[in-house]
Amino acid sequence: MKKLSVFLLSLFSIGSVFAEEQLVELSLPSMNCSICPITVKKALEKVEGVHFVEVTYKTKLATVKFENTLTSIDELISATTNAGFPSTLKSEASND
Repeated sequence: MKKLSVFLLSLFSIGSVFAEEQLVELSLPSMNCSICPITVKKALEKVEGVHFVEVTYKTKLATVKFENTLTSIDELISATTNAGFPSTLKSEASND
């Protein structure tokens, strides 16, 4: 049993070696009030693998830091769209 536990832990460790944290900016042109960012932020924070979200009404942008092995940019866009605020990718950068 101990060997199995060590083996399973090593598998999880290997997976995290290949995981990469990414930072993206999503454009949210349909945000039309100062309360909208709260809804967008909550929707993005519910996505598995998201570590940080900042949504700004003035610039109509969401900055999202996430683990690319747990989620994707398409899933982030789906989350905002399902919350009523369709988004598009504005910029992408790897954030090791």
